[in-house]
Amino acid sequence: MTASLGAWLAMREAVDARSRSASLTALLIEHLPGHRPLRGLDLATGTGSNIRYLSPRLPNPHQWRAVDRDATLLAHVPPDVDVRCAELGNLDDPTLFAGRHLVTASALLDLVSAEWLAAMVARCRELGAAMLFALSYDGRSTCWPAESEDDLVRELLNTHQRKNDKGFGKAAGPDAAAAAIALLDAAGYEVRHESSEWDLLPDEDAMQRELILGWAQAAIEVDERQARVVRNWLARRLAHVDEGRSRIRVGHQDIAAWVK
Repeated sequence: MTASLGAWLAMREAVDARSRSASLTALLIEHLPGHRPLRGLDLATGTGSNIRYLSPRLPNPHQWRAVDRDATLLAHVPPDVDVRCAELGNLDDPTLFAGRHLVTASALLDLVSAEWLAAMVARCRELGAAMLFALSYDGRSTCWPAESEDDLVRELLNTHQRKNDKGFGKAAGPDAAAAAIALLDAAGYEVRHESSEWDLLPDEDAMQRELILGWAQAAIEVDERQARVVRNWLARRLAHVDEGRSRIRVGHQDIAAWVK
């Protein structure tokens, strides 16, 4: 990818918002605890897009705590939010979850390990906190027009996702949503999940271009022997984008959970 992280997050915010399951969010809100003010914790907040999406939909009054390791990104979070710049690789800080009724994250679960997921679920269960995790990549993607190497690139990308380590341990990648659902169920939560697919249209060329470049880079990192094949695929995919005929669908899952 060529865009900075901040630019990428800004680029995807509107797509994320329209792709999320509005019905799942509404269902979770029906099952939120009655405490007021409702206290939320947003993990790996970035620039605050998850908070901007949820705040107008949550009952008032409510308060947010936002946590991310990047202070530059956190500078864009709404000013009334309790902001903490901190690493989230371990969840040992007792003050992080303290007093929270709702724990949320967007586009995070596929980046963390199964062990991290288990620790996070345990912290939330201790509090009886509800949870909402949006836009976890689930390993599916489809491109139009199709190219013969699309499946190969997707398989290499998914392998890369499973080898990734962003400071949370070896990432669960496309398996994260299923792992989280199993952990939540075992912890005594009522769990619901729905697809939240990106459907990128031809005029969303900048985001498509960044996505395709990122896929190609990841694929080559996994198997350099496929570099020539992947670069040829990349050239054709970018040509589809440049000529205004490309459409891309990427599979995600939204997960909502509350104590039974």
